[in-house]
Amino acid sequence: AATATRRTSPTPSPASAVVSPTLRFASSILAARRPPSMSSLGCVHLISLEKEQLSSESLEAARIAANKYITTKGGKDNFHLRVRAHPFHVMRINKMLSCAGADRLQTGMSHSYGKPTGTVARVDIGDVLISVRSKDSAKGAVIEALRRASMKCPGRQKVVVSSKWGFTRYTREQFETKMEKGEIVADGANAKIVCMNPFIIEKRMALMAGTA
Repeated sequence: AATATRRTSPTPSPASAVVSPTLRFASSILAARRPPSMSSLGCVHLISLEKEQLSSESLEAARIAANKYITTKGGKDNFHLRVRAHPFHVMRINKMLSCAGADRLQTGMSHSYGKPTGTVARVDIGDVLISVRSKDSAKGAVIEALRRASMKCPGRQKVVVSSKWGFTRYTREQFETKMEKGEIVADGANAKIVCMNPFIIEKRMALMAGTA
């Protein structure tokens, strides 16, 4: 009688793969999420100049370095730091033995699917790694902090001062103009567009002025 044979793939199925390791990455958001004042909020970015992979350890080291410097020099309530690159990509390693008789104990590159060893963030040229919004008084400390943070990452980075108001998509002039007209309202770390009905805008401005 014929016997059935089962062919197995040299690569394990996703269902049998080992779960990803624990992220060595504490938090993406630091310090005051809502600075005391909405006035004079600038924004500075740390931008990658290379296509590379950044480990979770290097991102965490950069976050700690930036947070420590800004807290010391700029004040802990005057900034809001956000790590924009997230280490979701899992790296694997096929560990090789280096002892005597290792060739008898391992299979070399056959069945070489490794075990998870860490996580990395894949970034491209021009990707934002870290963004910080702060008061104008802490601008110098933020720029120096991001320069120090870049020393914790491989490759080349560049510190860029944004023309936007905080983390919003509006420039300073646009933000101030739209706030005066009542076209946008503060929404946490961002700003959202409100209804453009003139009657509703007039009523909202009266409420803001405390005359209603």
